[in-house]
Amino acid sequence: LYEGSNLGRQELWAEIIEDAAGSLFKREKLDAPRVKEAPPLQRVVVAIDPAATSRHTSDETGIVIAGKSSDGHLYVLDALSGRYSPEGWATRVVAAYDEHKCDRVVAESNQGGDMIESVLRTVRPTLPYKSVHASRGKRTRAEPIAAMFEQCRAHIVGSLPQLESQLTSWDASDGSPSPDRLDAMV
Repeated sequence: LYEGSNLGRQELWAEIIEDAAGSLFKREKLDAPRVKEAPPLQRVVVAIDPAATSRHTSDETGIVIAGKSSDGHLYVLDALSGRYSPEGWATRVVAAYDEHKCDRVVAESNQGGDMIESVLRTVRPTLPYKSVHASRGKRTRAEPIAAMFEQCRAHIVGSLPQLESQLTSWDASDGSPSPDRLDAMV
């Protein structure tokens, strides 16, 4: 009954799960609107926040698939973040685009600029792509998404433990850098 939920992770698998004091995302606010499957979605995107390098000490490349339903609710479908070479993350993004029947790939271009599109186009030249430049701080961009979870208008489909851990462990109040999975989701 509790498999796939934070309660299940804690009670069945003995994980110690605590929210960071200054976290915008609280576990109970992620669990309350959780769904087993998404309704029909009007738009689905693969969001990518590429890392500059792929060494074992590097940040991960954030890759998250999310969609929007006709009532404006958001659904986080999958999180495929990891340490990939540029060809590796581009191949993973295109595979996710196909698997989830996405409409577009959206990438934060602050660190990578035109290179991101170029790398993606080596894997699929016709990939629908949009570059976005983050001009506001991480906290400012994350607050509306956290509010949607609080209002039960954003939903995680199934269980995405690594993403959920990053969401709830990032202390937005202390100025620490936000994690890659969170960045891609936001």
